[in-house]
Amino acid sequence: MRKRTRKGTVLIAAAVGVTLTLTACGANSDSGSSGGSSSSNSSSGSGGGANGKVGVILPETATSARWEAFDKPYLEQALKAKGFDADVQNAQGDVQKFTTLADGMIAQGVKVLVIASINSEVGSAVAAKAKTAGIPTIDYDRLNLGGGSDYYVSFDNEKVGALQGQGLADALKDKKGAQVIEIEGAPTDNNATLFYNGQQSVLKAKYAANDLKLVRSQPIDDWDNQKGGSTFENILTGNGGKVDGVVAANDGLAGAVITVLKKNGLNGKVPVTGQDATADGLMAILRGDQYMSVFKPIKEEAENAANLAAALAKNDKDGANAIATAVSKDPKGNRDVKSVLLQPQLTVKDTVKKVVDEGYVKASEICGGDLAAACAQLGIK
Repeated sequence: MRKRTRKGTVLIAAAVGVTLTLTACGANSDSGSSGGSSSSNSSSGSGGGANGKVGVILPETATSARWEAFDKPYLEQALKAKGFDADVQNAQGDVQKFTTLADGMIAQGVKVLVIASINSEVGSAVAAKAKTAGIPTIDYDRLNLGGGSDYYVSFDNEKVGALQGQGLADALKDKKGAQVIEIEGAPTDNNATLFYNGQQSVLKAKYAANDLKLVRSQPIDDWDNQKGGSTFENILTGNGGKVDGVVAANDGLAGAVITVLKKNGLNGKVPVTGQDATADGLMAILRGDQYMSVFKPIKEEAENAANLAAALAKNDKDGANAIATAVSKDPKGNRDVKSVLLQPQLTVKDTVKKVVDEGYVKASEICGGDLAAACAQLGIK
């Protein structure tokens, strides 16, 4: 599944007024610790890294467990390893707070600003202000359309969508004409668009050949899980309670869908996709309520962002370009953005163990109670 000087205060006001977009790329918990109220409160303390300070602004915690559980500690660790003091803050889905955090970091003179923005408008405005101050910016996880960051670190998000589409197609391969409902991410999140495009690279031909039947495809504002669940329920009811498969754009939306399926006695009978390989998503897979998720090794994303920051802090453009060897298209800005695009991995029941073995989720988080036997059978410990 998120969020990123301007030319005066007019743009600042415009950024504040933008409808906030919580992505996702998002993941699926509705909980998470606060990221601190101001950039003066460095999340890694005032250790005074030998190479100065790097500022990082994460988007929210309300719909995505990943930002605080994974990105924050991995970014702190990776930046510290490069000799930086890491100031990692979370805007908690508040555009004004995102802007305020950025202003504070720019005023402090951070060497590099890493932004996972709430939406492209605020991200682009922050990047413009940083550029005016001579501070390079890195778009992290989400590309700010129309923005000015020269570098972008993420995953191949069309590949994420393609894995979701292929996962659903595989699950329904023996059910000709299976009815599919698509619950997509926020329409203002470029990642959600890429996920959708990747899904359709697989599913469009299936729909055209009548192998599968699309009931409805519906984006969900702000990646709001509650809204996703109620929207799915309305679509399901309107279709006479019939559905054979669900494309859910991340594990949070998948969880909301599964709640509705349980109410209708359909959980475990209807394959549901997801993304982010969160603890909740993995438990749903182990129970058989969710068919698949997409594992994205966030530690690699954080390490690549730190490597880029180290090069940019030294004004080593050649070094940065050697790291960012891919290119992402920004259709709004009509530009190519130097990128690091990491490879996502399909996660189904038989491969949940890999996510645990690589340390992204602890066995103790997913193997309790009714799932102890399933974990034992899969060798998860």
